Amino acid sequence: MEQTLSPRLDLAQFSAQVRQIKDEIARVVVGHNQVVDLLLAAILADGHVLLEGVPGVAKTLLARLTARLIDSRFSRIQFTPDLMPSDVLGTTVFNMKSSEFDFHEGPIFANMVLVDEINRAPAKTQAALFEVMEERQVSIDGTTHRMEEPYTIIATQNPVEQEGTYKLPEAQLDRFMFKIVMGYPTLQQEVTILQRHQANARLAKLEDITPIITKDALLALRDYMKMVMVDDSLLGYIANIVQQTRMSKAVLLGASPRASVTMLQGAKAIALIQGRDFVTPDDIKIVAPSVLNHRIIISAEAEMQGYTVNRIVATLVDNVEVPK
Repeated sequence: MEQTLSPRLDLAQFSAQVRQIKDEIARVVVGHNQVVDLLLAAILADGHVLLEGVPGVAKTLLARLTARLIDSRFSRIQFTPDLMPSDVLGTTVFNMKSSEFDFHEGPIFANMVLVDEINRAPAKTQAALFEVMEERQVSIDGTTHRMEEPYTIIATQNPVEQEGTYKLPEAQLDRFMFKIVMGYPTLQQEVTILQRHQANARLAKLEDITPIITKDALLALRDYMKMVMVDDSLLGYIANIVQQTRMSKAVLLGASPRASVTMLQGAKAIALIQGRDFVTPDDIKIVAPSVLNHRIIISAEAEMQGYTVNRIVATLVDNVEVPK
C-alpha cells in the first residue's frame, strides 16, 4: 500500500483540475457533492452514467455542465416516444452527385452524449444504444463506425412519472457503470438557491464556461488508473459484497461479475480524484450503492414488506466485514 505512482503522474496538478471542475459546477449547481464525484469517477473510468431524480433537481444541467468542462465534442438527444433508431445513430443517404451512399452521423457520434429522459423512447430505440455503450461502435448497413475516445453516455430519467415511459431492460441497465440518484437539496442548500435568485445573481452561461481538462489529458489519466494500488484484502472485500447480493433471500437476481469489476474501477477512480494512489475501504463504500442499485432485482416478498433496493444494498454492504 506504500507504493507510489510513477513520478510522471502529477497528482497535485490533477487534484487542482478536479477542484476547478467542482468549483465551476458549484457556481451553477448547489450541493450534490458526492453525485459530482461519482460522475467524474465514471468519466475517468470510461463508464456510462444513469442519472435518476425527480424533475427540477438539475440532472440535465449537471450533465451538460460537466461535459462542457471537458474539452470535447458534446451532443444532446431528447428521447421521445416517436424517436427512431436512425434519429440516434444516423442513416445512409444516396448522393445523387457521386452516385454513392453517404453515411450521415447521428447525434450519438460525440465524446460526451447526454441522453435526456432515456425511458421516454420505445424499446427499439433504447436498444440502438446497446452496441455503442458496450463496444464503442455502431454497425449500420454492414459497416462498422468506431467512436472517438473518450466516449461517455450520460442518461437521465424520472423515476416518478411512469405514464408514457418504457422501462429500461436489465441488459441495458447493466451497461451503465453507475446509477446515481439525485435527491432533493437540504434546507440550507435550498435557501442558498433562493438567495441566488433573490439577488438576481447571473448564472454562468454554459457557452461562456472554459473547459478545464483536455481529451488527451483525460485519456492519459485513464492509463494511470492501472497503477493505482489495491490490496488483495480489498479485492476480497469487493467480491464479498457482490456475493452477498446472490445469497440474500431479499434479492431475486444478484449482481454479475461485471459489478465486481465496475466496483473496482470506480473505487480506483475515486481514489485518484481524491489525490491518492491507493484504494481504501471508504472508496469502495462510496461507489458500491451506485454500482449495485440497478443491477439487482429484489424479491416480491421483500417489496411487499416495504423494502427498497437502496435499503437492501446498504444493508448488504454493512453486513460485510471491512478489512483491517
